[in-house]
Amino acid sequence: MDASDLKGAVESQHGGIATHVESAPVKETFQGQTVWEGVVDVFDLEGNAKSTRAYAWSSPIEGSDRRRIFAVLHLGAIRSPQDAVRAAIVAEHKSKTQD
Repeated sequence: MDASDLKGAVESQHGGIATHVESAPVKETFQGQTVWEGVVDVFDLEGNAKSTRAYAWSSPIEGSDRRRIFAVLHLGAIRSPQDAVRAAIVAEHKSKTQD
């Protein structure tokens, strides 16, 4: 999955035009265990009413050869690539515990 795939995901999920700014390594840990490690691509976002920045990355889908793409806006408590990953992990965990 490259930056152009992630750019497309940002634009399709959030609208506007995304411009790649950087790729940032992120390692998220919880209680001393690594829960996610990878690269988050940072995009400037033009034409979105809520934010001028977005973060995007992909992760493998458990039990599959496919990958899930995450595209998160720079909003509220989400101020960095690390914040975006953390918010996605929390949201995914909440959705699994509600099933």
